[in-house]
Amino acid sequence: MPDTTELLTALDHFADQLRAAPQSRLQRGAAAEGLGLARELALRAQRVEAPGREPLIMPDAGMFAVADQLTVAGTDLAEELRRAPASRAREVDEAVRLIRGAERRAFP
Repeated sequence: MPDTTELLTALDHFADQLRAAPQSRLQRGAAAEGLGLARELALRAQRVEAPGREPLIMPDAGMFAVADQLTVAGTDLAEELRRAPASRAREVDEAVRLIRGAERRAFP
């Protein structure tokens, strides 16, 4: 059972930044970066949960919803990985790197 604390902490930090960002920052790419990450985390969660099933793509619900979409997708992934064997701990580290990279690009 991998520890997902660092993943959830990084996720919360980025989502909070998105929620606090002005509309102009969201329009300049922060929302797109957040949505891209939310979609990637959702795909990863679906692959852990149902490896043989074709994953669904998270829709674009608008720039003001992206922080919530990111939180849902990241929390789903954390939960799936938390219940997975310890051998999947590497996937937690990869998710943390993805989150931090997207945050750096969205808020340089």
